[in-house]
Amino acid sequence: MAGVRPSAIRELLRLGADPSVISFGGGYPDASLFPVDELAAVYAHLLVREHADALQYTTSNGLPALRARVAERLTADGMPTTADDVLIIQGGQQGLDLAAKLVVDPGSVVVTENPTFLGALIAFAPTEPTYAPVRTDADGMDTDDLQRVLEAHTDVRMIYTVPDFQNPTGATLSLERRHRLLALADEHDLLVVEDTPYRAHRYEGTSLPTLRSLDTSGRVLHLGSFSKILAPGLRLGWAAGSPDLVERLGLLKLAADTQNSTLNMAATSRYLEAYDIDAHLARARPVYRRKRDLMLETMAATFPDEVLRTRPEGGLFVWLTFPEGFDAADFLGRVLLPEAAVAYVPGATFFPVTQETNHARMSFSGVPDDRLVDGITRMGRLLHREL
Repeated sequence: MAGVRPSAIRELLRLGADPSVISFGGGYPDASLFPVDELAAVYAHLLVREHADALQYTTSNGLPALRARVAERLTADGMPTTADDVLIIQGGQQGLDLAAKLVVDPGSVVVTENPTFLGALIAFAPTEPTYAPVRTDADGMDTDDLQRVLEAHTDVRMIYTVPDFQNPTGATLSLERRHRLLALADEHDLLVVEDTPYRAHRYEGTSLPTLRSLDTSGRVLHLGSFSKILAPGLRLGWAAGSPDLVERLGLLKLAADTQNSTLNMAATSRYLEAYDIDAHLARARPVYRRKRDLMLETMAATFPDEVLRTRPEGGLFVWLTFPEGFDAADFLGRVLLPEAAVAYVPGATFFPVTQETNHARMSFSGVPDDRLVDGITRMGRLLHREL
């Protein structure tokens, strides 16, 4: 437990529940987009005597019907998949926990982007890894630097990457680098954990093949989630990989929690059967694109020029870079929260080894338009004063 400390995520969840704070912190989907009526009909269909098995135990790998429907969607995304290749998990987060338990011993090396997803660092921490971060730019993980990192460490067990609209930077791993990453993983015989919670939320550009679809040696564990495409309160995600890999992860899941909620799995499976989730996503994407554009336009109008920001092609986040020497956490606690009731995630917490204080992650997805403009404008005014 020495390495398991209170995290920024817990504080962000608290701030997200405080109506007086305009929080750009947590990656919350827009609740107005949840298919509430359809889900209400699904649960009403299930909560009758003849469907009482929806309240019963089921197989620890997940409800077979849901695994089959996830497999169909993955196959359609270029990854030929059967139900046996799928493990249903408690959101993508559990997949990170299980992957680390599978391959990481105390002191062994986990390779990540720099910066990387804070939730992954939290999930990996109990296994006591050593981190080897890789330089990241607009095209994702720099595979030249990845080669250098792999050659410099002898006990690497896993490469962790968010290839599509990376959390926190919003960068997308280029096709050339996807191929190179897999070639290096083959050369060093490593597990690759591909985390894809934002993949369905592309607002422009061309979708790139997943790492798993390019993998020829069965070393990619592909993680996905219903949290960003349906509703996070369902706590449902999936892990897909080779049958041997999925079987071992299933044993770890059985030890951890026995299974996901049968009712929520049955409801999601029924939703996928009765409704068109792709049509639902097609309605959601323009909303998120407009929110992204509104955030960036408001920043352009109100922020000092020296505050740099990314323009992601999808996902839920904009990454800010302040001038050297600026402390985003200090500014948040000393100025932004008390004077403007506005919050973001200080960027230092996303760096696994050497923390950089002059960054912040901003999420546009869950904030109503008027509060988004108000919060960014308040923040811009204070940044002008501070800088």
